Amino acid sequence: MKKSIMALSSLMLIGGAASAQKVAFEEYDLDNGLHVILHQDKSAPVVITSVMYHVGSKDENPERTGFAHFFEHLLFEGTENIKRGEWFKIVTANGGNNNANTSDDRTYYYEVFPSNNTELGLWMEAERMLHPVINQIGVDTQNEVVKEEKRRSYDNRPYGQMRQEVKKNIFKNHPYRWTTIGSMDHLDAATLDEFKAFNKKFYIPNNAVLVVAGNIDVDQTKKWIQQYYSAIPKGTPITRQKFEEAPITQPIKAVFEDPNVQIPMVVAAYRTPSMKTREARVLDMIASILSDGKSSRMYKKIVEEKKIALELASFNISQEDYGVYTFLALPMQGHTVEEIMKEADEEIVKIQTELISEKELTKLQNTFENQFVNSNASIEGVAGNLASYYLLYGDVNLINTEIDIYRTVTREEIREVAKKYLNPNQRLILDYVPAKDKAQN
Repeated sequence: MKKSIMALSSLMLIGGAASAQKVAFEEYDLDNGLHVILHQDKSAPVVITSVMYHVGSKDENPERTGFAHFFEHLLFEGTENIKRGEWFKIVTANGGNNNANTSDDRTYYYEVFPSNNTELGLWMEAERMLHPVINQIGVDTQNEVVKEEKRRSYDNRPYGQMRQEVKKNIFKNHPYRWTTIGSMDHLDAATLDEFKAFNKKFYIPNNAVLVVAGNIDVDQTKKWIQQYYSAIPKGTPITRQKFEEAPITQPIKAVFEDPNVQIPMVVAAYRTPSMKTREARVLDMIASILSDGKSSRMYKKIVEEKKIALELASFNISQEDYGVYTFLALPMQGHTVEEIMKEADEEIVKIQTELISEKELTKLQNTFENQFVNSNASIEGVAGNLASYYLLYGDVNLINTEIDIYRTVTREEIREVAKKYLNPNQRLILDYVPAKDKAQN
């Protein structure tokens, strides 16, 4: 998923903002609907071949959650021409590395190879799209892998279920209401035919973007793409249902007991607009003002001066349909979550009623300029951004121009967006507390 927390070391701000370099790219479509983006960069002898599919947890059946994340694992099992267990061996033997990740909105696969293996990367991703082997042994194997991941990253991790609790309380209708990893009971109940149907529906060329970036010969790369991808059949066009959420007009209260924690946490979450909106970028900047680092307003007041919290953070998680602006804090022993929320709300009211200073605005602009440059500092970053800007935003050139949105945000806009979205009657307050036998003494 595209970055949502704009956080940088203060060292990066020394000397002002870095200079963004334009990312050149070429894009076109194959007859089967596969969108192709090429970016040539001869600064290093590497190439990344990546495919982003427009399928995430929001595309799942509510009774079969976790499918998209499951496929992130399952589609490494093998293909008709890559034997089971050989995928990673082939990559490693040819000097490469690879990975995949899933969000609520999309799934992303990629290989990084020395540039003399460009064809290999293209062939492997074409194999994944055209010839995946989906059988019971692969499903059973990955079922255990996903269960272990859920235990490690969610069930047994301190505060690991925070986002799950926020999502299910702040979304009532939209599929964002469940987590990407989904339900293990749903995966256990699914049949092999259901997995095959999910693959047939979503992992198709006209639901994907192929990005090839790095030290490539553009003409030769186009020939290989034509050779390996043009014959892949176009899938049935996907029609997505639109899910609308009613505005939150009354505070939502929830409590969750976590046996893995000893210190309570307070979470305030506000539903926010799509990542594609200007307001979502403004909310990124508001999060930075309030709690990005030790010089931020909330940190200085609540952690350093009043010493009523051990730690705090706020961030705007932007997604394709909606976002969630989240504030969280751990109270210092002897202090309460109510004390923290009182001080946090005072800082939110200030940003809703007073203009930030010109100095703060300049610092923000420098921070976001550096974040923008940093996101395109590696060939992997460029490839991921090219794919995301096409698939989720509908404008690849945002890789060059999105920073202009942040540069033009005004102090007045910051005040008005905070006033529009960050009100007490529009939020969830989640008391994330230790299980009764784990409570702090």
